[in-house]
Amino acid sequence: MMTIAAVSAGAFFFLAGTVGLLRFPDTLTRLHALTKADNLGLGLVVLGLLPQAGSLRDGFKLIGIWLLTLLAGATVSQLIARTAREGETAK
Repeated sequence: MMTIAAVSAGAFFFLAGTVGLLRFPDTLTRLHALTKADNLGLGLVVLGLLPQAGSLRDGFKLIGIWLLTLLAGATVSQLIARTAREGETAK
């Protein structure tokens, strides 16, 4: 039951991030909506999948994937935001 609830909540946040990506007017607000919702969504999906993991090792793999995704998302978001800022100042 916890798995269904957490994965469903994660899917909802993924959907909310996608809606924010499509509806917000500029790059920085789109990026903010997408990264925040996707980070929370993935965390909830991982939380929901942890009880289904076959072993402790599999659970650590899920957590490791989540942490690497958080790190990669933060890095890419910074690069996109910096490029968008530089594009605004060049105009």
